[in-house]
Amino acid sequence: MDNYQIADQFSLLSKLMDIHGENSFKSKSYASAAFAIEKLPMPLSEIAAEKIAEIKGIGSSSAQKIIELLQTGKLDVLEKIILSTPPGVIEMLNIKGIGPKKINTIWKEMELETLGELLYACKENRLKLYKGFGEKTQQSVIDNIEFYFKNKGSFLYAQVEDAVQLIEMLLSKVFTGRKIILTGEFKRQLEIINELAFIVEEEIAIIENTLLGVDAFSLIERNEKDLLFNSSSGFKLRIFSSDKNNIVSTLLQTSSSEPFFEALKVEHLNMKVADEAVFFNFNNISFIPAYAREDAATLEIAKNGALPVPIEATDIKGIIHCHSNWSDGSNTIEEMATAAINLGLEYLAISDHSKTAFYAQGLSEERIRAQHKYIDELNVKFAPFKIFKSIESDILSDGSLDYDEEILKSFDLVIASIHSNLKMTEEKAMMRLINAIENPYTHILGHMTGRLLLSRPGYPVNHEKIIDACAANNVAIELNANPSRLDIDWRFIKKALDKNVLISINPDSHSADTLMHTRYGVKVAQKALLTKEQNLSSFSLAAFEDYLATHKK
Repeated sequence: MDNYQIADQFSLLSKLMDIHGENSFKSKSYASAAFAIEKLPMPLSEIAAEKIAEIKGIGSSSAQKIIELLQTGKLDVLEKIILSTPPGVIEMLNIKGIGPKKINTIWKEMELETLGELLYACKENRLKLYKGFGEKTQQSVIDNIEFYFKNKGSFLYAQVEDAVQLIEMLLSKVFTGRKIILTGEFKRQLEIINELAFIVEEEIAIIENTLLGVDAFSLIERNEKDLLFNSSSGFKLRIFSSDKNNIVSTLLQTSSSEPFFEALKVEHLNMKVADEAVFFNFNNISFIPAYAREDAATLEIAKNGALPVPIEATDIKGIIHCHSNWSDGSNTIEEMATAAINLGLEYLAISDHSKTAFYAQGLSEERIRAQHKYIDELNVKFAPFKIFKSIESDILSDGSLDYDEEILKSFDLVIASIHSNLKMTEEKAMMRLINAIENPYTHILGHMTGRLLLSRPGYPVNHEKIIDACAANNVAIELNANPSRLDIDWRFIKKALDKNVLISINPDSHSADTLMHTRYGVKVAQKALLTKEQNLSSFSLAAFEDYLATHKK
């Protein structure tokens, strides 16, 4: 083990001790030892063991640990502290602008254990609520985490939208006159994108030679019919080669799940046609968009008639879950309402955090009464647009909501969500969720699993039992449209629809400029063939008021 490796071990030990809030004198001594070791002109392995403690900056305690490292290749105290530290907390050390002391606050006070959770908290304006963090620090942390994630290889759908357009423009420029067709995971509207994919109507050798001359791309994989490149933006780009006779076959294969395409092949359908629309029409099948090419059962439905007309972003009539600066939002209620009006929407439900969410300036009973009075005044000003009095009420450890009945009665709408004690068994999670669903004041179950895509898997749940409980209690299930959540997972929406449970596509906006994040929810809802009639936020103002009145009865 060389000096640099030993110094790294001491530096990490010092940082982890600070993260845990341990003896600062000891952590500083290990940091000093790391600095001294890096500056040594000779390897520690060549210095007599009894002489190591005499080196300036290295005391007897550090000397003993150096000897341990030289003899065993490991440091017991470091291994123990690593085991007691969540991996995501250690990963935070890679982010510029947040040192060990700040990470201690993030972990111990904010109770965040992954970079994804930290990024989400920053975008909800929570970081700046803590001592030592301001607006600039929060934005710096956002920028640095996103840069870090950019180099890890997997991305949220929302993160690659701009790149898709730029790459398509570039390919059209370098392959003038050739067909360039978007395909793959992005075409299928998957929530996580591992690589972008295009079909180019050109020989593979020409594609390779052409793109090797483009500085933005470097070849990392060569196959018989496709090439995989790294891009300077951090995205992986796969290019499929095809001639005009096979372009539809290539598109169908690369824009479908394997079970769906296998079902297509079994039918021996004619794929030597001009485009997708012609293919489905020629073979007497209702058109199946790429986003719906997941389940072989969809093919059977399309063979026997038209598919349901899926929801579109323009079908959203109101915002049902958003936050204002009364809790952890960036904008006033008036600003949120104005933004919604400018988008042509009919209503807005302000669902600020409840009192248990102290980290998000959750509303006390007194502040709720003040907010309701303010909303009444705004509704006079903005009529016929309407602002509803809502709350995102925390589901407590026993499944109860965190207000008494009199306060819950005062809301037009209650969204029940879990925000704390996320490390649960399925039994515990189900108890909390079912109890909240059975509360007569719950209208919507918020972000069912608490997942954060690419960051936190969410607590384990039995989707079928939750859906059954929602059906029995007339509770809608939120499809939280924040690109980091998209929860409920689209793969379970069909089960909810089979039980006539309403889905509610909600942006969970913390600022006026994210109100139309609903479109990301729409994109994954389309994969389950959700219709506008099955989505609560597509209800007109009058229909939404009727829904609330019926629920109240």
